[in-house]
Amino acid sequence: MTKIRLYSASVAVLALASLAAPAAAQTVPADQVPTDTPQSGQPQAGAGQTDTAAASTGEPGDIVVTGIRASIRKSIDAKRQSTVIADVLSAEDIGKFPDKNVAEALQRVPGVVINRTFGEGERVSVRGTNVNLTKTLLNGHNVATADWFIEDQLAATRSFNYLTLPAEIVGQLDVYKSPQADVEEGGIGATINVHTRNPLDLARWTVSGSAQAVYSEKSDKFDPQASALVSWKNDAETFGILVGGVYQKRRLRRDGAEVLGYVDGVVNGQAVQVPNLIGSALFKQDRERFGGNIGVQFRPSESLEVNLTGLYSRFNADNFNQNFMAWTSNALGNGGTLTNAAVNANGTVTSGTVTSVPGGRAVVFDAIAREAYAQVWSGDADVLWSPAEGTKLHLKGGYTKAVGNTSSQPFYEGGAPGSFTFDITGRVPQVRYGGGIDPTNPASLAFDFASLNRITNSDNETYAYVDLDQDLHFGAISGLRVGGKFTDHNRRTGFFGTTYGNFFVPLSSSGCGGRACTSADFAGGLTPDDYLDGSALPGTLTSYFQIDQGKLKDILNALPAAARARIINPPENYAIKERTYGGYAMLKLGGTDEQYSGNVGVRVIRTEQRSTGNQVGTGGAGSIDNAFGSYTPITVERAYTDILPSFNLRIPLTDQVTFRFGAGRTVTRPDYTDIVPRVSLNPGALTGDGGDPYVNPFRANQLDMSLEWYPDRETIVAVAGFYKQLKSFIVNTTDREVFPVQTTTPTLSRCTVIPGGDNLYNCAFDINRRSNGAGGTIKGVEVQLQRPLFAGFGVQANYTYADAQADDGTQVPGSSKHAANLVGYFENDWLSARVAYTYRSKFFINIDRAVALNQRATESLDASINLKLTDNVTLTADAVNLTNEKIRLYSGTTDRFRAFYDNGRIFYLGARFKY
Repeated sequence: MTKIRLYSASVAVLALASLAAPAAAQTVPADQVPTDTPQSGQPQAGAGQTDTAAASTGEPGDIVVTGIRASIRKSIDAKRQSTVIADVLSAEDIGKFPDKNVAEALQRVPGVVINRTFGEGERVSVRGTNVNLTKTLLNGHNVATADWFIEDQLAATRSFNYLTLPAEIVGQLDVYKSPQADVEEGGIGATINVHTRNPLDLARWTVSGSAQAVYSEKSDKFDPQASALVSWKNDAETFGILVGGVYQKRRLRRDGAEVLGYVDGVVNGQAVQVPNLIGSALFKQDRERFGGNIGVQFRPSESLEVNLTGLYSRFNADNFNQNFMAWTSNALGNGGTLTNAAVNANGTVTSGTVTSVPGGRAVVFDAIAREAYAQVWSGDADVLWSPAEGTKLHLKGGYTKAVGNTSSQPFYEGGAPGSFTFDITGRVPQVRYGGGIDPTNPASLAFDFASLNRITNSDNETYAYVDLDQDLHFGAISGLRVGGKFTDHNRRTGFFGTTYGNFFVPLSSSGCGGRACTSADFAGGLTPDDYLDGSALPGTLTSYFQIDQGKLKDILNALPAAARARIINPPENYAIKERTYGGYAMLKLGGTDEQYSGNVGVRVIRTEQRSTGNQVGTGGAGSIDNAFGSYTPITVERAYTDILPSFNLRIPLTDQVTFRFGAGRTVTRPDYTDIVPRVSLNPGALTGDGGDPYVNPFRANQLDMSLEWYPDRETIVAVAGFYKQLKSFIVNTTDREVFPVQTTTPTLSRCTVIPGGDNLYNCAFDINRRSNGAGGTIKGVEVQLQRPLFAGFGVQANYTYADAQADDGTQVPGSSKHAANLVGYFENDWLSARVAYTYRSKFFINIDRAVALNQRATESLDASINLKLTDNVTLTADAVNLTNEKIRLYSGTTDRFRAFYDNGRIFYLGARFKY
């Protein structure tokens, strides 16, 4: 709390000081703002899209502003004219965004937070809601999404992963925080509309690009990044074409220490929680992103405009994760002992010694190589026609598709009996092995298992929209807008695995040159000398033998094709088809004469869903047998309708002060994985998660207010309040369920052999089933200040307080009570620099491996500097996570350790050109 209080005080002092100082450049009067921003919040192609140069050059006699200040002015102008409560973020210049990707840029917006799990932001949360309550649109329509990380591929979320969207194509980001009838449903937290650039908004010939070298501190690697954009339009400005491309590569490393769950135990008659799978984890990844976009714009007259846009982006994400773990659940579940246990006040065993029986396992070493990628396509046609004065017809249609696959997953697992002594009271766990276990010697581990699985994930949508806008002059009613939509969405996840008898048995018996494979056949060197450097405690495991990724792939792929054949893993294969039909009607209120503006309307949406999955462990008619056990395909169909009223009002109290009010009902559909009959299993921890086709959507009533002061075009001081009343949160309910598993190391206290099976056991798993829990509220306040100070210096600051409470007292996922940003910048004709500090307080992530997963408060300090050599060439330098902050996770209470991750710093150096 001290940090937040100090930060709030500093913002208040800074605000008073900055407002007392004169603006560095007084521009046109505050009431003479541009009118090119739409008067409503309707996401539409080109909304708010003007050339940056246009924003930086005023009428004769105006002082010219460029770069950071031009971007701030443009964002403030767009926010001021909006009828909804919204924030706008504009690119500083063509091909340049304030941060290194779109999610990183969005975190500077009030109320928006991110999480840098792998060193970069990938998803965003808004106003105390989870990431899946944020809706992302591309030029006003949904964009398909898929993921590179296997857990996210199996989870099949609706949350958009911004790593697949190159920042270089973006001209403006609109963050809609209050509902409006003509804005796509789905964002209880917010709806974010990503605008790409249009050629008719740019100069006749525009050529820009950048080239950078990126240095990742942990991996100690330099990699290239480049982008380019070419735009042309004819002299009559009736036809234009834009083409952009991007290539980015980065090799990263993440050092980690983990406790992958807690298991039940008894110490001196007291029920306790014992840490399980206490590991030292090393993650490496080669990231490569390339893609491009095209825009064709045809405007033959003032009454007709046609836009054709296309986007392709591929994110290659091959990764290798190794984790040497103390396996508590297997040791104790097979008759081992826990001695010298220390138990804290929360009933957690914080230290002790675990000893396995001779045939059990005290250690397990997993090495998983994943050949992974995610890619997205989008094609869109947009027509705007004005058949008569005051009438506009807007037609939009297109198709978007995303694929996120782990094409191959070579997997090694070794293990051994023995003992380990652990202590989890420090910043990272300490584990010392005994009983013949030498982490640096591959000969001390038996080769227990291997597989070569494949995971697929596809997402696609066909959509069509129609909007009719008619000006009216009936008293307070200034216009009518009506529209309709149709979407056909399909999501499919597949898990195809090699089998124990067909794959592992021949591999283990004769797969290494005609003889049995051992752990030594896969081994390489040791962990890097600087692994967990500066973070490890004296007893932390920092050195263990590594699996050579090349050897692992070569040995597993050398098996005959018949042995490598994959079959369906029934519980983790599912599909969903979702069609929506809807429409809206909205009256526009007020206008110039009335000195207020707003709208009132209603949106009606019909959702039809068909979920397909597999029920495992069945028999009889319709049942299918395979090596993973019997299963029966099942399909569940349902439909529901939502009526979503909304009201927005904008009242200029003076020439410089504006008051806004918004009220409405919103809905967010559950993640796809929540509404299918499926289960994703973790055999090592005997945990998993599953869906339920009858889970209802998130539904909320919300109120929003905002008071904004614009003393000049580059300054805003605003405070906004929000209140969301959710009918039901979607939560996890943990139950014990039995599933068949192929394994050579079963936990016999929870697994029984299946007669006639090939090392097949029925094991009791703790399954987190998604269900509708209690309702609750999310309420809070945002404060923001943007202001040029003096001599080229300026400040941007915001603070958000969000109080999320479930009626039954359970934790609300993704909700941080405090979030803050403080950005200081300097800019003159040849130099611009920026330092940005971000803070996010602790938050609950989800139930993971049957226990709570929480994250401690995070903060970061980033910086950028640009040196203008000529009118066309600028040198650039950027730094991410300058203070080398770490990610720290816990389970329910801060003294129950879950994970520690060190991603290191990232540095960029390069040049940008524009002609």
